[in-house]
Amino acid sequence: MKTAHAGAALAFVLAVAPASAQNVKITPVGSHPGELCANDRATIFEDPTGVRILYDAGHTVTGADDARLGAIHVVLLSHAHGDHIGDQKLKAVGAGECANSERLPASPNSTTAEIAAAKNAAIAMTSDMGTFIGRKVQNIHGKPVAVCPQTAGVTSVPVAAPCRSNTHLGGAFIAKTPHAAQGVEITIVFASHANNVPLSLLSEAQRTNLGADNTSIVLGPPTGYVVKFTNGLVAYLSGDTGIHTEMKTVVNEFHKANLAVLNLGPSAGTVTSGAYAMNELVRPASVILTHPNEAVTEGGKLRTTSRTAALIKQLKPTPHLAISGRTMEFDGKGKCVAGC
Repeated sequence: MKTAHAGAALAFVLAVAPASAQNVKITPVGSHPGELCANDRATIFEDPTGVRILYDAGHTVTGADDARLGAIHVVLLSHAHGDHIGDQKLKAVGAGECANSERLPASPNSTTAEIAAAKNAAIAMTSDMGTFIGRKVQNIHGKPVAVCPQTAGVTSVPVAAPCRSNTHLGGAFIAKTPHAAQGVEITIVFASHANNVPLSLLSEAQRTNLGADNTSIVLGPPTGYVVKFTNGLVAYLSGDTGIHTEMKTVVNEFHKANLAVLNLGPSAGTVTSGAYAMNELVRPASVILTHPNEAVTEGGKLRTTSRTAALIKQLKPTPHLAISGRTMEFDGKGKCVAGC
């Protein structure tokens, strides 16, 4: 009888292990462990083949030496606003309040550039932003940042030195580990927002010219991303955006996204427009809620008076909070199967 039970247990383990190995791991990197806080943006995606992607480093990393980052093969940036490019860095994990984490200046380079330089990462973003970040990396390393090497349109990661993708809106960048059968495809998609650079990240000459008018330069269009992982998961990373028709035509109908990572915050959308975008336009199986601009949780529990709680009540796709340090695993159909 014991032998039969042992055999059944072994069979169960063997059956489950390969399935688990095919999940995409998604880990938010926020200001306060176990919470979803106002300034949280940074997210790490890990494909089953080992490709690791950092999306919008922002203000909640302590810098390139943040132990929570690990290996980073590709760095994504949706737009150049300070809370995304990272004109400030977290003073320490857990510093300050969830509603307003304590930060230090990250000028003149930004957390995005610091991480790309330290991790020898591929900089995958629009050419305008990639060139700007590339120059910051050059300032750190002392060497120009070249376009990423490709073989048959694919970049093998990890790359030997920081490089940039040289892609534009609508273009795709494919990152593949050496022994994988296929790579992770990252497509830049439209976002309805702005894309001006913080003055603190500009040269002294530019600050002098533009500062008097309290304006800045624009680095091309703001963007989102559609990331196609090797297990079939298709994730739409919204960036900061108002509602727009390409959520339906491009993200849903063409790319068929089954997971959305939705940026909240009242500057680009409302509870009603966010719910409509997810329910009627993108229509994913699941939604990860991030970029809340409010303390969403307290003691790891959803604050019922938050805007995020109001949105959750209206969502048809399964909602998940981007809790800092909690790794979620998603299968190829957009369903969270662990850590949610």
